Amino acid sequence: MHEIAITTTQDKPALYADLLSALDGLTADEPDAIANMANAAALLWEYLPDINWAGFYRLVGEELVLGPFQGKVACIRIAIGAGVCGTAAATRETQCIADVDAFPGHIPCDAASASELVVPIVADNRLIGVLDIDSPSKARFDGEDVRGCEALVDLLASRLTG
Repeated sequence: MHEIAITTTQDKPALYADLLSALDGLTADEPDAIANMANAAALLWEYLPDINWAGFYRLVGEELVLGPFQGKVACIRIAIGAGVCGTAAATRETQCIADVDAFPGHIPCDAASASELVVPIVADNRLIGVLDIDSPSKARFDGEDVRGCEALVDLLASRLTG
């Protein structure tokens, strides 16, 4: 059992520093990628405010396939280049979308989602998948969320390749 000590605060850098420390502790000695993604999704779900989905899509062959997540049931397969997740995978660039309805080709897995943050997971110049976080509020995510989630993915990437 893990004891997680995260201070819920309006100070996003402090929140993400706590999340990074907790994720480090949860994944440091675990070689299984699915277990590490599952704990990361649970951690984000529990401590990030105003979200309605947090999880992973894994690159399997030439498409993204649903991985561990927290939230409502989700789309299972996403083509590279399709929607926000597929765009992040194709470009290998973080996508911070203030209004998903304004994003060309958005794939509405949950009609309640209004904004989305997707961070590609790359290790050794190889795409592994994406971290996907949705919110029911428009413009929920900002630069602090981008930096915080990119730091989480940077830590996690090496722990998903075994």
